[in-house]
Amino acid sequence: MDFTGADALDGDRIATALGDAPEELSPAAARSVATTLLADAAFSEPYCEWMPVWYEIGLLAPVRYADWRLRRVAGAVADASDATVTAPRFSRPRDVRIDGDPALAGVSGFCERFLLADALLHLEWFVHVATADGIAVPDDLVARTRRESLAYYAGTRDRLSPDVRRFQALLFSDDAWVRRVDTAYDLDSRLFGLWERLLATERRRLEST
Repeated sequence: MDFTGADALDGDRIATALGDAPEELSPAAARSVATTLLADAAFSEPYCEWMPVWYEIGLLAPVRYADWRLRRVAGAVADASDATVTAPRFSRPRDVRIDGDPALAGVSGFCERFLLADALLHLEWFVHVATADGIAVPDDLVARTRRESLAYYAGTRDRLSPDVRRFQALLFSDDAWVRRVDTAYDLDSRLFGLWERLLATERRRLEST
């Protein structure tokens, strides 16, 4: 999307330093890493609230454990470099209305809920992490992406404007991240496989329209 500041940090170098000597990260790099970890930690429980009850109940315990682990690591990284970091507050269904109705009023089924939640919460995740990295994401684009995406994935809008569609296609590219995590930890997880398929299918659909 050519956002200003997107090249300020070298992600590959930070990843190498994180593995070799995390205590030597610069304050900016430590802030980037710790903020990303905190955002990941805070992401899943609100996401579960957008999903069917059986999904939320089934994942609540592992989600809270992952939250605790990620927060511990984020705190250690931030403390080592005296970096100040914050966690984002993600939207929950009770916080959101679409055309005056509750956010989930017109959404049924696992897939529809999954895509609506990802379109909204991944946008919020990205904006929070990008800000910590010094990346300038235009406020107008964020507001339009939120507004259009909520209406589109709730079925009250038939298309996204071109720049919002491109932005969402990039946000949905976290199918690659899901695949890397599943492979790196040798999980062979059916749930991760489902996430990857849904995200990849939506990304490709957005890229082709």
